[in-house]
Amino acid sequence: MRNKGYSGTLSTVSGIMLLAAIPFGWPYFYFQLLRWVVCTTAIVNAYEANKKQRRRWVFIMAGIAVLFNPIAPIFLSRGVWAIIDLAAAVCMFVILDNE
Repeated sequence: MRNKGYSGTLSTVSGIMLLAAIPFGWPYFYFQLLRWVVCTTAIVNAYEANKKQRRRWVFIMAGIAVLFNPIAPIFLSRGVWAIIDLAAAVCMFVILDNE
Protein backbone atom coordinates (compact mmCIF):
# COMPACT_ATOMS: atom_id res chain seq x y z
CA MET A 1 0.00 0.00 0.00
CA ARG A 2 1.43 3.32 -1.00
CA ASN A 3 1.47 6.41 1.18
CA LYS A 4 -1.69 8.44 0.60
CA GLY A 5 -0.48 11.50 2.51
CA TYR A 6 -2.56 13.86 4.56
CA SER A 7 -5.57 13.80 2.23
CA GLY A 8 -5.69 10.00 2.48
CA THR A 9 -5.52 10.15 6.26
CA LEU A 10 -8.27 12.78 6.36
CA SER A 11 -10.44 10.73 4.01
CA THR A 12 -10.02 7.61 6.14
CA VAL A 13 -10.85 9.46 9.36
CA SER A 14 -13.85 11.16 7.73
CA GLY A 15 -15.15 7.90 6.30
CA ILE A 16 -14.95 6.17 9.66
CA MET A 17 -16.60 9.11 11.43
CA LEU A 18 -19.39 9.19 8.84
CA LEU A 19 -20.10 5.48 9.28
CA ALA A 20 -20.04 5.87 13.06
CA ALA A 21 -22.56 8.73 12.81
CA ILE A 22 -25.26 6.51 11.29
CA PRO A 23 -26.36 4.78 14.53
CA PHE A 24 -28.35 6.91 16.94
CA GLY A 25 -27.18 7.97 20.36
CA TRP A 26 -24.28 10.33 19.69
CA PRO A 27 -24.19 13.68 21.50
CA TYR A 28 -24.73 16.81 19.41
CA PHE A 29 -21.05 17.72 19.76
CA TYR A 30 -20.11 14.67 17.68
CA PHE A 31 -22.18 15.93 14.77
CA GLN A 32 -20.66 19.41 15.07
CA LEU A 33 -17.18 17.88 14.98
CA LEU A 34 -18.23 15.64 12.09
CA ARG A 35 -19.28 18.70 10.06
CA TRP A 36 -15.89 20.37 10.58
CA VAL A 37 -13.87 17.25 9.79
CA VAL A 38 -15.88 16.21 6.72
CA CYS A 39 -16.09 19.73 5.30
CA THR A 40 -12.35 20.24 5.71
CA THR A 41 -11.61 16.85 4.17
CA ALA A 42 -13.90 17.53 1.22
CA ILE A 43 -12.22 20.88 0.56
CA VAL A 44 -8.74 19.31 0.68
CA ASN A 45 -9.88 16.46 -1.58
CA ALA A 46 -11.48 18.89 -4.05
CA TYR A 47 -8.23 20.87 -4.17
CA GLU A 48 -6.16 17.72 -4.74
CA ALA A 49 -8.59 16.47 -7.40
CA ASN A 50 -8.41 19.82 -9.16
CA LYS A 51 -4.61 19.63 -9.27
CA LYS A 52 -4.95 16.22 -10.93
CA GLN A 53 -7.60 17.44 -13.40
CA ARG A 54 -10.27 15.11 -11.99
CA ARG A 55 -13.29 17.37 -12.44
CA ARG A 56 -15.90 14.81 -11.39
CA TRP A 57 -14.25 14.45 -7.97
CA VAL A 58 -13.96 18.22 -7.63
CA PHE A 59 -17.74 18.54 -7.98
CA ILE A 60 -18.50 15.57 -5.73
CA MET A 61 -16.24 16.86 -2.96
CA ALA A 62 -17.54 20.42 -3.37
CA GLY A 63 -21.07 19.08 -2.91
CA ILE A 64 -20.04 17.20 0.22
CA ALA A 65 -18.36 20.34 1.56
CA VAL A 66 -21.57 22.33 1.04
CA LEU A 67 -23.74 19.67 2.71
CA PHE A 68 -21.46 19.42 5.74
CA ASN A 69 -20.68 23.15 5.97
CA PRO A 70 -20.43 23.95 9.71
CA ILE A 71 -20.82 27.73 9.26
CA ALA A 72 -24.22 27.65 7.53
CA PRO A 73 -25.54 24.17 8.37
CA ILE A 74 -28.24 22.44 6.38
CA PHE A 75 -30.90 20.90 8.61
CA LEU A 76 -32.43 17.63 7.40
CA SER A 77 -34.18 14.72 9.08
CA ARG A 78 -32.14 12.02 10.79
CA GLY A 79 -33.11 9.46 8.16
CA VAL A 80 -31.96 11.67 5.30
CA TRP A 81 -28.68 12.36 7.09
CA ALA A 82 -28.10 8.61 7.52
CA ILE A 83 -28.31 8.17 3.74
CA ILE A 84 -26.06 11.18 3.13
CA ASP A 85 -23.57 9.96 5.73
CA LEU A 86 -23.37 6.56 4.05
CA ALA A 87 -22.99 8.05 0.56
CA ALA A 88 -20.34 10.52 1.74
CA ALA A 89 -18.44 7.73 3.53
CA VAL A 90 -18.41 5.67 0.33
CA CYS A 91 -17.07 8.70 -1.57
CA MET A 92 -14.34 9.23 1.02
CA PHE A 93 -13.21 5.62 0.72
CA VAL A 94 -13.51 5.50 -3.08
CA ILE A 95 -11.44 8.64 -3.57
CA LEU A 96 -8.64 6.88 -1.66
CA ASP A 97 -8.35 4.36 -4.51
CA ASN A 98 -8.41 7.12 -7.11
CA GLU A 99 -5.43 9.06 -5.76
